[in-house]
Amino acid sequence: MKKLDQYKFFKIFPLLSLVGLLLGILGGYLYYSEIGCVDGTCAITSNPWLSMLWGGLMGYLLFGMFTQKKESSPQKEE
Repeated sequence: MKKLDQYKFFKIFPLLSLVGLLLGILGGYLYYSEIGCVDGTCAITSNPWLSMLWGGLMGYLLFGMFTQKKESSPQKEE
């Protein structure tokens, strides 16, 4: 069985960033449903899709700060 690091998908999108994306989407929806904007004048919080998109983006970027980048090995010049 392969480790998660060996899948190409997780090399492009680290697992911690994807967890942040999912938590951000959940947080964006909770913000919309609990706090939100009732009269519709707030561009982001009056629409659940925009609120979830914004929360997902913020979660992805926030959790992405904590992922370690693998350094590529220097190639020999001949």
